[in-house]
Amino acid sequence: MDYKKRYEEWLTNPYFDEATRAELAALQGNDDEIKERFFKDLEFGTGGLRGILGAGVNRMNLYTVRRATQGLANTIKKQAGESKGVAIAYDSRRMSPEFALDSALCLAANGIHAYLFETLRPTPELSFALRTLGCIAGIVITASHNPAEYNGYKVYWEDGAQITYPKDIEIIGEVNAITDFASAQTMKKEEALAKGLLTIIGHEMDDKYIAELKKLVVNPVDGESRQMKIVYTPLNGTGNLPVRRILTELGFENVYIVQEQELPDSEFTTVGYPNPEDPKVFTLAQKLAKEVGADLILATDPDADRLGIMVKDEKGNFVLFNGNMTGALIAEYEFSQKAEKGILPKNAALIKTIVTGNISDLIAEHYNARLIEVLTGFKYIGEQIKLFEETGSNEYIFGYEESYGCLVGTHSRDKDAIVAVMCLCEAAAYYRSKGITLFEQMNRIYEKYGYFKEDLMSVTLKGITGMEKIKEIMESYRKNPPTSAGDYKVLKLRDYQKDTITDMITGEVTPTGLPKSDVLYFELNDNAWCAVRPSGTEPKIKFYFGVKGSTMEDADSRLKKLMNDKVFIVD
Repeated sequence: MDYKKRYEEWLTNPYFDEATRAELAALQGNDDEIKERFFKDLEFGTGGLRGILGAGVNRMNLYTVRRATQGLANTIKKQAGESKGVAIAYDSRRMSPEFALDSALCLAANGIHAYLFETLRPTPELSFALRTLGCIAGIVITASHNPAEYNGYKVYWEDGAQITYPKDIEIIGEVNAITDFASAQTMKKEEALAKGLLTIIGHEMDDKYIAELKKLVVNPVDGESRQMKIVYTPLNGTGNLPVRRILTELGFENVYIVQEQELPDSEFTTVGYPNPEDPKVFTLAQKLAKEVGADLILATDPDADRLGIMVKDEKGNFVLFNGNMTGALIAEYEFSQKAEKGILPKNAALIKTIVTGNISDLIAEHYNARLIEVLTGFKYIGEQIKLFEETGSNEYIFGYEESYGCLVGTHSRDKDAIVAVMCLCEAAAYYRSKGITLFEQMNRIYEKYGYFKEDLMSVTLKGITGMEKIKEIMESYRKNPPTSAGDYKVLKLRDYQKDTITDMITGEVTPTGLPKSDVLYFELNDNAWCAVRPSGTEPKIKFYFGVKGSTMEDADSRLKKLMNDKVFIVD
């Protein structure tokens, strides 16, 4: 069926509510917008759904969410997992509560017990809850750090991690098999409650989650460190209550909240793009930090799985640390303190993603830990944790990715900004007791392992033409890979889609050993590298860069030249 016929079907079919049909009627005559909404189904990919809110098959709405849930329900029923149930959480975005409830009611109509959080909750708590409840799956309604016009639908399996192969293929197949949106089942909330198919969960799960986090404390906060001043912004998302609670229970007495960004705001009025990677989201937090004389600034994204931080440099100015820096800080703290106390396991492991900086390799080597590299996406770190538990091969200590996500402990199988806040603030308090700031500790890490520096460049290409352009760019790099970039030579090309590592000098080809993914990784000389991949959550193509210098100034210069190479200019 072409896009015009699909549009007419939605416009006239009484199955779709009046508001949906009115929204579509207002588009008559706007062929470009109609095509954008109906030229394809909103893809249910390996992480679920993510897209712009609105009516149409290529948009996030109650009908595309219900279709996805019916596909999930069909998968669960084929495995006779109805009684185990599904846990559901949601964030502060537009339509998040409605999508969460509708998902629960679709599951209930299929005879599957749904556990729905009473109000918004962080993504990592959903991962914790589904394992605590013994559920077969979990759903989080969130678009993470995307702009306000987006929402999303992430699916987790019984190990607490987002779905991976082959489970993702099974669920995708079931979702794609549903061609009639009206075939997705639903029922009234009152009926679901009366039949015991819907359970509302709340503070009792919060208590268990926080208690589990506190077990991970290595050095209790005491003495003068309690007086450390912390400014925190939840960016109008789910982190507000759990972050404040964990900091209070750790003993910090001076935590200041950015009031304009404290409560849920689906429009992110004072933020715009609620991504802690963006320096602009810290504008109000920096203002408050100067007023109160803060030592540290923290920001979590709307579903509280990513943490951004700003620390004071030697001149008293706040500096934004990127995800590689924050990850290295926490990794070095966790490994060094456990080693010092004699509690670091002999089979300890540190996990990173393929576009995360290489300083982690040296941290792992220093502490005789195993370093494992996985594809981009925290679900692959969660997959490794499950493998460790099944085989006993290693004990997970820490995992992180450059996009501001990390996890200490195994209470969750997804990145967790709440535990990241706890561990980072614990580390800050510990170093403070030794007369060391976090900025100074970061420099000590560089002195110990080398001056590594990384950066990311993203190019937004929206719509149908944008998708085509991104495909063209990736194909161009595959057909004509660069032999040099900046001052570096390309030594090897890893093509994760083809599962090949090509030695650019000898021509030898070996497998990557990882699942297929649309990523190109260029290994350069002198510990430098760059990578290109389409974003899995936004209409962007991303360019990653990493270098190692003899000093930080040298690393800055090398990185700048590499990033400015014409090889990475997109017309």
